[in-house]
Amino acid sequence: MKKQSGFTLIELITVVVILGILAAFALPRFAGLETNARVSAVNGLAGSLRSGAALAHAAYLAAGTNPSTVTMEGSSVAINASGYPDNTAAGIGAVLQSTTGYTGAVGTGAYDYTLDAAPTPASCKVHYAASTTVGTPPAVTVTTSGC
Repeated sequence: MKKQSGFTLIELITVVVILGILAAFALPRFAGLETNARVSAVNGLAGSLRSGAALAHAAYLAAGTNPSTVTMEGSSVAINASGYPDNTAAGIGAVLQSTTGYTGAVGTGAYDYTLDAAPTPASCKVHYAASTTVGTPPAVTVTTSGC
């Protein structure tokens, strides 16, 4: 006679129940990752804008004689009276190599980048406001409420 081996039905049901309980505890932990990813993406863009503006300002200072544009990676960047990129697509918009995933638009006295990832509200954005005072860096603010 051949001896049979394997799991009984009760053992299989017990394993499925234990896996279900573990999944119920793990699911809430992963549910908030989408929001965290959007907040991180917006904060990353803000860092890129600050760095790009500082590099454009360094190119402005190196060029001397107060140029109205500087060249960064083959792109012409419009500079305002402060020596930093202007609040336009030709200014701060030209500093970044790629803005894939973001929509840039001229706002009130500033340039705003909004994250394209759905269902992100319009309040999840980066706000770039160049100063008009010579040597004063731009204000880059991040709005992550409701991301």
